[in-house]
Amino acid sequence: MYQVPQITSSIYYVGVNDRMKERFENVWSIPSGVAYNAYLILDEQTTLIDTVDVCYSDVFFHKLDILLEGRPLDYLIINHMEPDHGGSIGLLRQRYPNMQIVGNKKTFEMLRGFHGITTGLHEVKSGDALRIGKHEFSFLMAPMVHWPEVMFTYEQTNRVLFSADAFGSFGALSGHILDSHLGDRQAYLEEMIRYYACVIGKYGPFVKKALVNMDKQGLDVDFVCPAHGVVWTKAGFAEARQLYDRLSSDEAEEGVVVLYGSMYGNTEQLADVIAQSLAASGVKSIVCHNVTKSDPSVILRDVFRYRGLIIGSPTYCGELFSPIENLMNLIRIRDVKARLYGAFASHTWAPAALKRLLPFADEMKWEAVGEGVEMKMADLPSILSAAWSLGTAMAERLKA
Repeated sequence: MYQVPQITSSIYYVGVNDRMKERFENVWSIPSGVAYNAYLILDEQTTLIDTVDVCYSDVFFHKLDILLEGRPLDYLIINHMEPDHGGSIGLLRQRYPNMQIVGNKKTFEMLRGFHGITTGLHEVKSGDALRIGKHEFSFLMAPMVHWPEVMFTYEQTNRVLFSADAFGSFGALSGHILDSHLGDRQAYLEEMIRYYACVIGKYGPFVKKALVNMDKQGLDVDFVCPAHGVVWTKAGFAEARQLYDRLSSDEAEEGVVVLYGSMYGNTEQLADVIAQSLAASGVKSIVCHNVTKSDPSVILRDVFRYRGLIIGSPTYCGELFSPIENLMNLIRIRDVKARLYGAFASHTWAPAALKRLLPFADEMKWEAVGEGVEMKMADLPSILSAAWSLGTAMAERLKA
């Protein structure tokens, strides 16, 4: 007999899996899909935390029907209005016209804009409480994690934190809902880093502020229920929280990303020499990414993860190789901080790429390491020593 998954005896998981979309936000690849999480609490009054992408509203409503058994839905708490979580709100209000919608002032501005809903609203601020019987909710504003209306909801009876997109990850759920039931949660931690880098990473200072506010509130959590990915139990959340502390503090692991573009393989040879130099100098974690082959979300994940970044590009139409320029813009938009940076380039008749790569360090307020290296045509032997020195300089600075 079918059973809707449970977090506790009265908190149910009513989220859905999306294994159809190729790209999240129509940008980021999701080969393992993505979960849109929503949660239903049954008590004297019934309360739903968020909805799902409207494409899956029929699956979502079916789960609600099974659990509610004809009861009304008394409250909808909106932690985040982005359409992958708020897309079904309009249809939900049609099914439950007397449902009170709980959110903050910014939530309601977006609720009007997306769904035209302006009535039946219950506004809350940080520290406010809502009791529905044995369960009592309190609210913590978390603006810009990663939209301005975001808030966290804490259910005090079961010590459950509903954390919107924070602590979420890419990847559909394959049967198990709780991290403790997984054979290995490492895959979700990896996908959490990729999700953070692509979606939340620009807003690191706001993430840090939200974490500090959680600590000030003294929240004791047994479960953390994000809007994507697995539900974290106490032990698993300790690891996920540590990861968020590090990422939002711009702390990076000792390692280097060698990011390059290459039209005919010459720039790639230069990248390999630099990577070999890094290895010979004792750097253990080295990731080489061909920008036209590697997934941009994976590149961003590794840029967020490792402290060193060396970018190489051929000159193309008197400019940077456009895929490199596009990826640099993704890094720029995310305002990645505190990196060590080196650059290399190649050209045939007009040296332009290195001149455009070198200023990136100043622009990003990073530390430039070593001398820039530029190869003419395929004359690798003439610059082998310089390329090797760039890798050595990065390794020495990493270990300093």
